[in-house]
Amino acid sequence: MTNKLPSPQTALELLRQAGCSKKVVEHCKAVSALAIKFANICKNKGYPVDVDLVEVGALLHDIGRSKTHDVDHAVVGVEIAESLNLPASIVSIIECHIGGGIGENEAKMLGLPVKDYLPTTMEQKIVCYADKLISGNKVVPIEHTIESFSKKLGPNHPAIDRVIRLHEELFPLLGDWNANSNTT
Repeated sequence: MTNKLPSPQTALELLRQAGCSKKVVEHCKAVSALAIKFANICKNKGYPVDVDLVEVGALLHDIGRSKTHDVDHAVVGVEIAESLNLPASIVSIIECHIGGGIGENEAKMLGLPVKDYLPTTMEQKIVCYADKLISGNKVVPIEHTIESFSKKLGPNHPAIDRVIRLHEELFPLLGDWNANSNTT
């Protein structure tokens, strides 16, 4: 794998070459725009955040949706990213953006390779969180995602708690980022 990040334009081309639909590409662009906003807020507050990594990682987070829309799209995305020799930092963002991250036991139950899929770096968390705040290509409140997860997975599913914890960790850091937002 290389350490060099692809440009945003190259990332978009990789999505198209992989076979992602226009809808998926538009979603990835919206997640990236919001994630860049979050990364810049964090950086301006003195947190060490790689804004370029956030941008490109967010653009490529759903590359696995070129082959499947199931939860394993992250695993498929990792396979695609590795076959393209993308940097490990991008691969890890793709791998841990599903749900609010997925723990080892849940991965086993879902038939995924058994390991932790939990975001740990600030860049991973920012992309994962931005993804939970975009439905299609529109910004939605976190309550929308929690309600959607509840309906789809059941009200006590552990993914809901992980999304809430991610929100509780990042929302205070980001402040009222949506007050004057045009990100849609």
